[in-house]
Amino acid sequence: MTKNFIDINNFNKKQLNDIILIAKKIKKNPLKYSSVCQNKTLGMIFEKQSLRTRLSFNVGMQKLGGRVIELKGVDIGFDGTREKPEDILKVLAQYIDCLMIRNDDHQKLSVLANQNIIPIINGLTDYSHPCQILGDFLTIQEKFKEYSRIKITWIGDFNNVLISLLQLQNIYLFKLNVVLPKKILEKNRKEISKYKNKKLTLFKDPFLGSLGSNCIMTDVWISMGQKNKKKIQYFKGFTVNKDIMKNAAKNVIFMHCLPAKRGLEVTSDVLESDKSVVLQQALNRMFIQQAILIYVLKK
Repeated sequence: MTKNFIDINNFNKKQLNDIILIAKKIKKNPLKYSSVCQNKTLGMIFEKQSLRTRLSFNVGMQKLGGRVIELKGVDIGFDGTREKPEDILKVLAQYIDCLMIRNDDHQKLSVLANQNIIPIINGLTDYSHPCQILGDFLTIQEKFKEYSRIKITWIGDFNNVLISLLQLQNIYLFKLNVVLPKKILEKNRKEISKYKNKKLTLFKDPFLGSLGSNCIMTDVWISMGQKNKKKIQYFKGFTVNKDIMKNAAKNVIFMHCLPAKRGLEVTSDVLESDKSVVLQQALNRMFIQQAILIYVLKK
């Protein structure tokens, strides 16, 4: 059976712990893993803009001794206009060992993964962002030894990063406060109910939700490619600022997957404060991606 990395909830705690442990070992001793992907080639298809995902997979694979080829979906006919994506995947499998896709169609990604032709990695879709949230969890473990006891607060939109966070929380059962504007909460309540448990709490007030939190997480209010620009009006009072950070625990950290819209979801002084771990998050993306590559390529 081909190994894929599509969603966090496709894995159990042991499997995720194994991937995180590999990432920690690589970070501690990168030279030990400098040839584990020798003679392996990673293909990458970007149908959405990317900085951190592109760099972390590209540089990460090369540091493992592997090769990388970036493919433009429009150039290879990945939109289905020339041939079926499934047929393209069969051809790609003759040349490469693994394929990372970043697109706006989670269903398409899932269909390709179910072909069991070569390993498929979700580099981000409209539905989820598992590589990001697993890298974030590595960062949290580095900051908090007793990470199972901490409280994380998400303040912002209901988006792909939050879905992956909800899936992670449903496995590890840490305390998670999700703070969403009233209209967005009502619209997505059915989806959120899939992850309902005693340690998941929903809020509409950022100050109530952030009280005593050890980690404040946010993301842009209007995700890349979204057409409903008017929803930004729902986020009045949702900017993560010094007051919200002071309302949290003394050891609080601030997390953002980036890019950030300064002055909207977060103020510059918070983003650049000593509580901010956004650059550590960005770096840890590479180690998690390396661990995922090792996991899916291992026979």
